Amino acid sequence: MERWVGRVALVTGASAGIGYSVTKALVERGMKVVACARNIAAIQKLGEELSEHPGSLTAVKCDVSKEEEVTAMFQMIRQHSSLGRVDVCINNAGLAHDAPLLTGDPAQWKHMFDVNVLGLMMVTKESFKLMQENNIDDGHIILVNSVAGKTVSSFIPSHCYSATKFAVSALCQGMRNELRALKSRIRISQVCPGMVETEFAKRFVGEEDAATGFSILPYLKADDVSDSILYILGAPPHVEVNDVVILPTEETS
Repeated sequence: MERWVGRVALVTGASAGIGYSVTKALVERGMKVVACARNIAAIQKLGEELSEHPGSLTAVKCDVSKEEEVTAMFQMIRQHSSLGRVDVCINNAGLAHDAPLLTGDPAQWKHMFDVNVLGLMMVTKESFKLMQENNIDDGHIILVNSVAGKTVSSFIPSHCYSATKFAVSALCQGMRNELRALKSRIRISQVCPGMVETEFAKRFVGEEDAATGFSILPYLKADDVSDSILYILGAPPHVEVNDVVILPTEETS
């Protein structure tokens, strides 16, 4: 991770769970982190807690499903005196609704695709553009995907969410193809965790059901996933760790 010290990382969905954990880890290791989410207060609180660490944290309020907010965030990064660039982009923002394919609310379907797919695409596009503007040819783009982007479970409420994550798997490969076609050495990776104990599950199925599930099923911690992201970033420049699946030991596929 030494080569990333003093460089700029953008983390979306940074106010809780995996995004919160990876933001903390990168600041502790000396990166300048732009951390965005709709809940900016939680990020600001984390920034205060990390004030003695070698890196820095800039909190930004941004809903990645809104193009104007994504555009404004990147304009802020360009104009910020100690930023001006993005070296690492970690697309972590994501959500799920209980909206089955045959009976669900189309507004909830749309919300999932707006955040999980289109938001990810806009943030990646703008990050790549900023890398190009700054002649960064060793940057890294990381997509936080899910095992739901590889297999469709029998859990009916997750089916539309799974469709968005299959899209992320396709986007990762498509973006890699485009980077290689451009002769760019910017790397792209995706991380596909299984069940993780975060606020995500509570928002998806409700606190009571989430607590019950976590009490009887194996699960990962957010730090387990951020550790895998640190591993990806720590690989030497000639190595692209393209796809990581991380499961609780006892979880069935």
